[in-house]
Amino acid sequence: MADDSMSTPTGSARRRAGGRGRRRKPPVRRKGWRIAIWSLAALVVLGGTGLGFLYFKLNGNLNSVDINAALGKDRPVNVDNGSQDILVLGSDSRAGANGKYGRDEGSSRSDTAMIVHIYAGHKQASVVSIPRDTIVPRPSCTTPEGKTSPAVKHAQFNEAFTVGGAACAVKTVEAMTAIRMDHYLEVDFAGFQKLIDKLGGVEVTTTKPIHDKWSHLDLSAGTHTLDGEQSLGLVRTRHGVGDGSDLGRIKLQQAFIKALMNQVKSVGMFSSPTKLYGLADTATKAVTTDRELGSLEKLYSFASGLKGIGSSDMHMVTLPVGDDPVDHNRVIPVPEASALIWKALRADQPIPESAVKAGAGATTDADGVVK
Repeated sequence: MADDSMSTPTGSARRRAGGRGRRRKPPVRRKGWRIAIWSLAALVVLGGTGLGFLYFKLNGNLNSVDINAALGKDRPVNVDNGSQDILVLGSDSRAGANGKYGRDEGSSRSDTAMIVHIYAGHKQASVVSIPRDTIVPRPSCTTPEGKTSPAVKHAQFNEAFTVGGAACAVKTVEAMTAIRMDHYLEVDFAGFQKLIDKLGGVEVTTTKPIHDKWSHLDLSAGTHTLDGEQSLGLVRTRHGVGDGSDLGRIKLQQAFIKALMNQVKSVGMFSSPTKLYGLADTATKAVTTDRELGSLEKLYSFASGLKGIGSSDMHMVTLPVGDDPVDHNRVIPVPEASALIWKALRADQPIPESAVKAGAGATTDADGVVK
C-alpha cells in the first residue's frame, strides 16, 4: 500500500510534536522488513554449512529483554488470531559509540517509536508511528535500580523508555492501545549507521533540498545513495524539512523504511558469505529484542514468516494528534480517531481512513519530500 496523506496540521501542533497478542507462523524462507532481521535470519543458513562456530559467535552477540517476566500477567489478553504486533524503538542514547550524536546524560529515550501490526496471513502490515512528544498516561514501572516509579496521568511518551527501559515502553504502549505486544525490537544510532554502511547504502530520491546542520545532512534535490551517516541524518532531521516538527520527521522515517525494504530485497546476501557475515555481525551487536526473539533460530523463524510483505504492502500512518491544551509544545492523541485505530488492529482489520485523516499529523510539509 502507498503512504497515506493525512489532513492539515493545526497551528502549533505542526511547530513541535517534536489486544492483543498474535502467534508466529511456521518458518518459510527469505525477506524480512528490516535489515537487521534480514541479515540475522540469513545467517542461520551458515549453521548447516560447516560454519557453526560463526553461528555461535553471532548468537552470543545478541541482547534481549525478558518482557514477559518484567510485566507478568497484568497485560492485555493474549489472543491467537494469526496476526502479530511488534513495538519497534530507535534509541537516542548518547553512551559509547553514540556519543558523537550529543552529550551523554546517563539516560536514553525512544527517539523513534512504531507499532507494527502484521495481519493474519502475513501478506500485509500496518505501521503506526507515535510522535515522541505525545502526552499519554504512563503506568507504574520498575526502574533499572529496581525501584517503582509511580503511574502518572500526563507523561511524554518517550520518557517511558527513560524511566524503565524496554519493559516500561511496552507497558505504556499496551496501556494506550489495549493490544498485547508480541515482540520488541530496538536499534541504536551507532548500530543503525553501521548496518546501512554494511548494506552498501540506501537509494532515495528527494524532491527538495534538505539542509540541516543539527543532523549533519546536506542533500540536493535528486536521487542519492545514502551512507550510514546520511541515512541517520535523514531519519533524525527536524530542521531541514518543513516546519521543524516531529510529525515531519516521522514522514521522512516512513519513506526511508520503504526505501530500505526495497534496497534489502535487491541485495543478494546469500551469494556473498563475506557480506552476509558482516551484516549479521553488525546486526547482532546493534539490536535488542524481547527474550522470545533472542536467538538466531527464533529470529529466522520470525523473519521468514514475513517473506510475503514488500514495501507496497506496508500501510504507514501517524497516530492522530492535536495540541496539548496544557503545553503547546506537546501533542495529545485525538481520542476518537486513536480509538478507531487500536480497535481495528485488535480485530486484525484495516485502519479506517477516517482515523488516518484526523488530527494534526495528517499532512505536513515533509509529505513527498523523500521517495
